[in-house]
Amino acid sequence: MALENFTSIPESISLPVTEKREGPTDDVTEPSTPAGIFNVSEELGHVVTTETAPPPKASSNNRAFQAKMAAREAQAEAYQQQKKVQGAGSEKGKFGWGRNKRKRQRYVEKNGRCNVQHGNMRETYRYLTDIFTTLVDLNWRCSLFVFVMAYAVTWLFFGAIWYLIAYCRGDLDHLEDETWTPCVDNVNGFISAFLFSIETETTIGYGYRVITDQCPVGTMLLLLQAILGSMVNAFMVGCMFVKISQPNKRAETLVFSRNAVISLRDDRLCLMFRVGDLRSSHIVGANMRAKLIKSKQTQEGEFIPLDQTDISLGFETGDDRLFLVSPLVISHEIDSRSAFWDMSQAQLEKEDFEIVVILEGMVEATGMTCQARSSYLAEEVLWGHRFSPMMSLAEGFFDVDYGAFHHTFEVDTPSCSARELSLAAARLDAHLYWSISSRLDEERWEGPNLLDPMGKQADSGSANGKGGVGPKFVVGGTPENQDQSGQGEQNGSVTTDQSESEA
Repeated sequence: MALENFTSIPESISLPVTEKREGPTDDVTEPSTPAGIFNVSEELGHVVTTETAPPPKASSNNRAFQAKMAAREAQAEAYQQQKKVQGAGSEKGKFGWGRNKRKRQRYVEKNGRCNVQHGNMRETYRYLTDIFTTLVDLNWRCSLFVFVMAYAVTWLFFGAIWYLIAYCRGDLDHLEDETWTPCVDNVNGFISAFLFSIETETTIGYGYRVITDQCPVGTMLLLLQAILGSMVNAFMVGCMFVKISQPNKRAETLVFSRNAVISLRDDRLCLMFRVGDLRSSHIVGANMRAKLIKSKQTQEGEFIPLDQTDISLGFETGDDRLFLVSPLVISHEIDSRSAFWDMSQAQLEKEDFEIVVILEGMVEATGMTCQARSSYLAEEVLWGHRFSPMMSLAEGFFDVDYGAFHHTFEVDTPSCSARELSLAAARLDAHLYWSISSRLDEERWEGPNLLDPMGKQADSGSANGKGGVGPKFVVGGTPENQDQSGQGEQNGSVTTDQSESEA
């Protein structure tokens, strides 16, 4: 066991040295060392050579211990493998330790379904006040059940009344009496009454069961069933027609890109995503909107969960109104009014928000308004990416390759925020402006530009005639004396109207 732990002989191995002491000594078991290994100790100055016997045979206890160690090693390897698998969905904490990243709950699913459930609603009677919309909003299973039950219940109800009239008048007791005039001919039981109810409400009229003129109650019931039957037909057929013609399925062919991207467009950071229509029939009057869903806290301490902030997609310029014939890349310019104005690439990785995009328009085939929705979480926004082109010019038409609809590629993009990028551009413009203006001033001035800052001037005697001439400079190419520029002398500096206008 000890030999297996040494792959090479070390330069120095420290071994315990025991000295002989007087008196009784206890037996001390020395640790086993490999045979042939010696220790060179510089401090002791001598060489100690140890010889060890071959290792004893493993006992049952050693075997149990080895089995336990092997089980622990296998458990440790399984734990490390599990950590590697979970490493993709983890992020580093404050001190670099692994921390599982909490998956954010979507407000709107990728397919457009709003992930909101209403609970603890006490005023459920409001659904009955708008029974038509309630029936239309039901799923197909419930809608078909209501449709079948509406007709079946009315048929059974009026069939029972027809049977009750025949029973009360005694028509069932005079079935063989040819002189008896019943309320309804050939009604001899509940089944025949039920069939007569179906024929009356559906206006089939086979001619075998008919109402006679000797039953005024039956005449009134016939009118009532005809009116109620028409109302049931109009209501249920209308519900089914509206449900079938709903443009919800039209939104299935309106697709959004899997990811949104942030990159430079015309030297400005822009948030972009792609939208397309798979059908050849177009969406008339397509309009695009976007919302930022993010919880915030006001300055007064109020917490607003899932606060909605509008993301401008070109409402002022009309860029939000689309002609959706081919896939389009929708762009949001990140300016000072944008919610992403102070967001950098590093901050984007830490943010927790959701971008909801909404496409509205009128279906060309039916004329009904359609709405398609999708959303992007913070980890679905790719910084420094751009969408791949997917349109090419073919022979006589433009070919759109939807295989590249979700493809993106990396581009050079600064990792700073749009605010920092704007400030850097402003500093660069200011530096270029002042550097150019200073060079123009240096070329325009000749001779000493300014007077002595202490205001040293020639005395009045020398100025009156002793030949003292001040420094000269060029104004518009004509040399002038310093005395003639007294109007431009202020605070120890000399300027001219032309130089002031140029500055």
